[in-house]
Amino acid sequence: MAGNGRDAGRSVATKIFAVLDAFAGPRESLRLTDIAERTGLPLPTALRLVRELVAWGGLERFRDGTYRIGHRMWAIGNTAPCARRLREAVRPLLHKLADRARADAYVAILDDRQATVLELRTATPAGDRLHPGGGLPLHATAAGKVLLALEPDAPCPLPGPLTRFTPYTLVSAAALAADLDRVRARGVALEKEEHRMGTVAVAAPLPLPGTERRGAVALSAASHAGPSRLLSALTSVIGPPAPIRAVRASGQSRWGEPGA
Repeated sequence: MAGNGRDAGRSVATKIFAVLDAFAGPRESLRLTDIAERTGLPLPTALRLVRELVAWGGLERFRDGTYRIGHRMWAIGNTAPCARRLREAVRPLLHKLADRARADAYVAILDDRQATVLELRTATPAGDRLHPGGGLPLHATAAGKVLLALEPDAPCPLPGPLTRFTPYTLVSAAALAADLDRVRARGVALEKEEHRMGTVAVAAPLPLPGTERRGAVALSAASHAGPSRLLSALTSVIGPPAPIRAVRASGQSRWGEPGA
């Protein structure tokens, strides 16, 4: 069976870590065959480990047969002092934004090659699609584009093919590069139905208290709300936008090459 070569000599712990690492990406739900393919584990081994993780609470199984990271993993992650402090620090801002815009408000951070939701305040029925710890694609969301714009050495396109989520998703390297240039010049990112049909979003950089990192603060609502109304609400709370400049210190790049 495919993957037996990669499986040889790997400890049980390494295999479990590989299963969990398979969920690092914009796709929150994976089928067993996806997990086996991403980890290189034989299907029976992947099934055994997945079942053990489900029993422990590290993964959850849904009626359609897919799996996603379980609440126990998120609960453990939330005990990290840095993450807990950051969530508490941005919570008042998100409440104010959600109330002002009557939209979903969230803060995202760059996590490997996705945007990870740090904290959110939901104000619409569609808000249940977001949750703390959930991943968002960098190239197809307003928050993701802001995070890319902040990176001095972010490749464009991102490594590998860009996933098309809707007819409006930017999957061309040139189109994404041009859009990131506009984001840097305007200081904000706009997104209309690029990730999900029927939704629009705006985002801007947000300094994170106690760290040198910057995240992205975003508002998301139904398309009829219009990005201009969301942008007006966002700037009324956080102030007028300014051109985005890369802020990450030099050193090891997130993208596998030496930092600029």
